[in-house]
Amino acid sequence: MTQANSGIVKEWFRHPRLGMFIHWGLYAINGWHEQEQWRGRVPRDQYARLATRWNPVKFDPDAWLDLAQDAGMEYLVLTTKHHDGFCLFETAQTDFNVTRTPYGKDLLAELAAACHQRNFPLGLYYSVVDWKQPNYPNEDRHHELPPQPGDSPDFARYLEFLREQVRELCTNYGDIKVFWWDMNVPEHRDESINSLIRQLQPGCVINNRGLDEGDFGTPERDWHDPRPGENRPVEACQSVGMQSWGYRVDESYYSDRHILRSMDRFLAGGAHYLLNVGPDAEGLIPAKSAAMLRRVGCWYKNIKPAFAEARKIGTLPAAPGSLVARSGNRLYLHFPADLLGEDVVVEPVTALPKRATLLNTGQNLVCKNDVVPSMFLKGKMLRLCGLPVNELANTCAVVELEFADGKDIPDFGEGTSVVNINVM
Repeated sequence: MTQANSGIVKEWFRHPRLGMFIHWGLYAINGWHEQEQWRGRVPRDQYARLATRWNPVKFDPDAWLDLAQDAGMEYLVLTTKHHDGFCLFETAQTDFNVTRTPYGKDLLAELAAACHQRNFPLGLYYSVVDWKQPNYPNEDRHHELPPQPGDSPDFARYLEFLREQVRELCTNYGDIKVFWWDMNVPEHRDESINSLIRQLQPGCVINNRGLDEGDFGTPERDWHDPRPGENRPVEACQSVGMQSWGYRVDESYYSDRHILRSMDRFLAGGAHYLLNVGPDAEGLIPAKSAAMLRRVGCWYKNIKPAFAEARKIGTLPAAPGSLVARSGNRLYLHFPADLLGEDVVVEPVTALPKRATLLNTGQNLVCKNDVVPSMFLKGKMLRLCGLPVNELANTCAVVELEFADGKDIPDFGEGTSVVNINVM
């Protein structure tokens, strides 16, 4: 990222920590998986005929944004072109796009207009792999088709196609805040593509899955350690469905607890989090997915202050799996693992806080400064008492401790957070 651009990007990207990811395309028609063509070994011509059935008449971008805001989400990323090559935007580069279907309209233009009306940041996903474009060298590597009839493999020509689609995406849809690359299987390097994005969209951040290292890392699913040893932004991504990112008729859903604790691990460490749903072929987000997002929103809105400016500083020996973050004279105690009991010793803190609040419910907690029998050699320690552990068993507990003086907070003896969203 150029020095001139870094300040602009930092200011918008450091604040919205939770985003909505949308995987949507022709694969929603059969509702099996977004990689149906590859995993099901569907012949290219047979798969392409799905475009004649694409007509999501119930697509309502404002309904999507209402749901995102109900869930506390503050930006959105849409798959404009997934690996199958079908484009949800009008493009002069291929007829395999939404305007050449029964629907006949530019879906991205509709979504962009709704986002801009609300000042809701919009991001665009784009797959380097393309199973339809004849110049892309499908060589049967991971996430590639075997060579297909009619192919003319020529990666240089494919990059011209890709560059022109990037130009269209960054020119025709107003302000774009995120460019989200995926699946650079050839591992090709070309910094000029991201330079073009920054030239056309100066406020845009770019992930690390494209043609250079980009601006931020993207751990996926349940990768617990975002980017060890790197002081750069991280945006973790996860889907509500265990089997797919796109719409799946017979989806298996994660538990609320799993999603909330995954979110907490990353957000408490300073990362962003992009949570995905897959609309069906009519454009509706499934009821189960929507309900989960609303439940996520109830949790997130209550504990959001714990993520605002706090930075991870350590863990609690008495609570395995815990995270401790600090912001000024406040400590935030995160418990993404199950609490062992209703009391927690906040070692090495000894001072009593002015206030202890269970952010999940707003409940004030009792604090004591005393000697605990199992830790008697360590002297007096701060102890949180009476946590409602059974009621918290299906969520992720977060406690805020406010001290009169920041000097009451000792050194926890561990390094700073795994990521730093203030450095770009």
